[in-house]
Amino acid sequence: MISFVLGVEDLADTRFALSPLNETLFSLRVLQDPGLSALHLPRRRSVLGRLGTLDTGLLMSLVAQRRTLPDFLTPNPTGFAPAFEEELSVVRQASCARVRHDLLLAHAPAPLPEALRDAAATEDAPVARLRDAICDLLRQYWEVAIEPMWPQMRLVLEADMTYRARQLALGGARLLFADMHPNLRWQGGELHIHKMISRHRVAAAGRGLLLLPSVFAHKPAPPVSPDEPPSLVYPSRGIATLWGSEMPTADTTALASLLGAARARLLSLLEEPLPTVELARRLGVTPSAVSQHLRVLHSTGLVTRTRDGRHVLYRRSTLGDRLTTAATGPRTHDS
Repeated sequence: MISFVLGVEDLADTRFALSPLNETLFSLRVLQDPGLSALHLPRRRSVLGRLGTLDTGLLMSLVAQRRTLPDFLTPNPTGFAPAFEEELSVVRQASCARVRHDLLLAHAPAPLPEALRDAAATEDAPVARLRDAICDLLRQYWEVAIEPMWPQMRLVLEADMTYRARQLALGGARLLFADMHPNLRWQGGELHIHKMISRHRVAAAGRGLLLLPSVFAHKPAPPVSPDEPPSLVYPSRGIATLWGSEMPTADTTALASLLGAARARLLSLLEEPLPTVELARRLGVTPSAVSQHLRVLHSTGLVTRTRDGRHVLYRRSTLGDRLTTAATGPRTHDS
């Protein structure tokens, strides 16, 4: 078990961020082990077919046998949503000592794979060449496997953060972590991460906590080293909407008869706050078409709206909830 000790100031400094570099690294775990998530299997097959001449031996060696990733490859974002190249530039500046330490630690107790043998060199030059080669390879992999889907992935991740922020506002840290993952437990000022290979306790000591939703993480993933600032990559909500072309079905016949099929489907999606662009993505229509339906639903009191930064978020009103429940029956919630 790994525990983060969070004081009042640390909770006040808890923040969310997006990391395209983290997603790039975590996607490698899915490529390496298809059993981690059935949801990603179609996407995995598609990506594997596009890797071409990329050095997959070096790429796959970045994920250890126990699925850990070297900490220097997943630096904490300094802003809300840095660009991939901005994050990669931080990795390129990692010292040879840091690269050597983190690769050995991530793979321990197993030896380094053959593709990473230069990391064990006592001289810095081979380690520097390996670091630069890894960075060049990750950039190529990003362009092939992640960048084309990043706008859609980002919408899913931002929707998750909106939901988490609402949980925090409604019930504090306890509610925030309650349904994030079964392996997480908030108790006595500490966030406990169960079923971990390592065992250590990290005092945030004024450094706060960074939370990173992930499309590819199958369980909470803190840094490997206890010396790193507290951060946690966790599985995002809504992943099933990302790769699948079919929306979950429900018996909305009565609701469609009342509102029309398009507005009934839209209302069924709004059990959590979502922006117009994400609704359009899920429904496979244009944002302008969604906006027209939202105006009608808002004017009739079935949805509410509020601004959150650059997005206007829509959610079913109490009246909309009652109408949807009456038409489709009670629904179970799945995080």
